[in-house]
Amino acid sequence: MPLIINTPTGNIGRALSGFLLEEKADVIIIGRHPEKVADLVARGARLITGSLDDPQVLQKAMQDGGTLFWLTPPNLVPGYPQWARMIAGLAADTANAQGVDHIVVLSSVGAQAGPGTGPVAVLGEVENIFKAQCTNLAVLRPAYFMENLLHHTATIAAEGAFYLPLQATRNLPMVATRDIANVAAGLMLDTSWSGHRIVGVHGPEDLSHARAAEIISAELDRTVTFVPVTPEQARRALQQMGLSDYEVDMYSELYAAMADGKLEPAEPRTAETTTPTSLAQFVREVMKPAIGHAAEA
Repeated sequence: MPLIINTPTGNIGRALSGFLLEEKADVIIIGRHPEKVADLVARGARLITGSLDDPQVLQKAMQDGGTLFWLTPPNLVPGYPQWARMIAGLAADTANAQGVDHIVVLSSVGAQAGPGTGPVAVLGEVENIFKAQCTNLAVLRPAYFMENLLHHTATIAAEGAFYLPLQATRNLPMVATRDIANVAAGLMLDTSWSGHRIVGVHGPEDLSHARAAEIISAELDRTVTFVPVTPEQARRALQQMGLSDYEVDMYSELYAAMADGKLEPAEPRTAETTTPTSLAQFVREVMKPAIGHAAEA
């Protein structure tokens, strides 16, 4: 049966596609830009070209049933929550009609908190849309992405510091996106599970940003400092980066929710939710080269 991925160009979707293709699975990917997934097609993926809000595209992708991986693209423009709910409804309806018997939905840590959490707020609603339609559903609630630290490569390269409106010593789980993809791959390749489940994906340990700075420093062999800033300073920085007013509002709300503890995981850390890639490994393999490129730019 086919394994369908709706976001093959993002960090998680691309890694997931790769893991499944390594297992010689029948992989269907949905994308608007064939050139961005040419490598996956060359490895055997079948591409359905089109948009996620096109019912015919979804129907074509799911016409043979199978298992679906659904990630809500962070299309942060006005009307984003309505669009996210709409495409989730289309996907759930189509999956139900076409005999897709297992669905893996990417949500987020803190999705249970609801309004006031920026882009995360709608993900709890997306979960419920699929729950209402799908018999076998696994919802992944991953923690803070290690990849978020890549947004700070320029200031780390230039100043040896990175800045966020968060407490320096507040611990939170951090996870590499490839580990999220690996958990999703396991659920898609082995569909002996049934019913509804929520799966936390928490990385190897909880870390504060101050501790993250120490790990980054050790791996780069130079001092890197985390500097807490005020919400107003963070807003100005986002504006200077060229983000739209809507994006600035969304990220400001997200940071406030993190600072207030609204995005704490509802699922306890267990052996199942603990994934292997350490922050030190991530810095060595991903972040250090990115900082090097930023320093050369």
